[in-house]
Amino acid sequence: MKNDYRQKLHLEPRKGWLNDPNGLCFFNGAYHVYFQYAPESPLGKGGKCWGHFESPDLLNWTFTGTVLFPDCPDDRSGVYSGCGFVKNDTLYLFYTGNVKEEGDHDYITSGRGANVIMVTTKDGHNMSKKKTLLRNADYPDYCSCHVRDPKVWKEAGRYHMVLGARTLDSKGCVLYYVSDDLENWEYDKTVYGGDGSFMWECPDAFALGGNSYLSVSPQGIPPEKYRYQNVYSSGYFTMNGDVPGEYREWDIGFDFYAPQTFDAPDGRKIIIGWEGIGDIPYTNPTTDLGWQHCLTIPRELSAREDGAILQTPVREIEKLRKAKKTVKSGEKEKVSLPFEFTADINSDFELIFSNILKITYRGDELSLVFTDESAGCGRTERFAGLTECRNIRVIADMSSVEIFANNGETVMSSRMYPGDTDIVISASGSEGLLYQLDGMKITYNE
Repeated sequence: MKNDYRQKLHLEPRKGWLNDPNGLCFFNGAYHVYFQYAPESPLGKGGKCWGHFESPDLLNWTFTGTVLFPDCPDDRSGVYSGCGFVKNDTLYLFYTGNVKEEGDHDYITSGRGANVIMVTTKDGHNMSKKKTLLRNADYPDYCSCHVRDPKVWKEAGRYHMVLGARTLDSKGCVLYYVSDDLENWEYDKTVYGGDGSFMWECPDAFALGGNSYLSVSPQGIPPEKYRYQNVYSSGYFTMNGDVPGEYREWDIGFDFYAPQTFDAPDGRKIIIGWEGIGDIPYTNPTTDLGWQHCLTIPRELSAREDGAILQTPVREIEKLRKAKKTVKSGEKEKVSLPFEFTADINSDFELIFSNILKITYRGDELSLVFTDESAGCGRTERFAGLTECRNIRVIADMSSVEIFANNGETVMSSRMYPGDTDIVISASGSEGLLYQLDGMKITYNE
């Protein structure tokens, strides 16, 4: 059957452009996923808004429409990324209001307003009036005009906020602010990573497994074979007080950026990223069909003793499993998208999707290689250096693939565009289990 590329396991817009996930939370009996949204254009042109999905169970989703528009002086050039914070019966949403002044500006050192704006909602989609909390004058004087993406949490009786920033001498950093009432914020400190980046976007500070973490999306780190292979990166530091430890990337596939964490009501820490990236040399053919980009499958996070974070698809996805087959080494099985493949690995291993792509572990290296240029749309190969590969889990949707190795220690996400919905799977080196998957239910009210 011809593939129309509409995803069944990933949230995406029915029309227009999607990028950063925003405002992730569980509130009023439902999960809420906001996202930066350009409903008028699959290329991201036009007004930058927030779209909104909600779900009672992470499997049945409703798109309630565009809920925030650039309709006031302090966000007239775009409703940019931000977060959600639940307090009692109210959801507080914080975001960056982007303002671009007319004139001869570079919009880095002059000409751009970066305003932290707050709105509240009682139901997730009907919003209060906007209130501007911070402006450029409220940031340290060594900052450029690039300050954005607030993330708010409560700790030790006070409210805290982090903002991603670029200094005037082009160093990436995170600004910390504190508040007693969610409205009046005072500057606290600045944290740098020394990674060579010129900007840190989409910061997220959170606790997990007794550790404190700072997640950022740096721009400008020089690429290496096993690290920083994309034009922009996303990763996290284990924090020792105010000092960042080792930087670890969240995902080293072709398409992953701007992740954000939130807490499920049962205590799980969940992360969702944009399964896309900006300024890429590859393309997405859905642009010609009127939409572009999706979010990743939600992932549960757990921390190892050494501070490394493991990511696994939320357990709710397992409810979508139906037919199961064993794929023996050297044999082939036909399956329709979407599907899931899992295997324990004892030695070299290779998994092939028809003539589309290969996932290979050999010689302490895990690779994702597109063998069909039309399916990769400019995507070629990505590599991870692994001293061992004990297991692998692969979830393939209509136009994407997410790979989890070593119980989620290493993750690769990518869009892929096979022309047919039927895929021939072949494995060599180990046998595995192949599950046909049902899709999520997604209803669009706009």
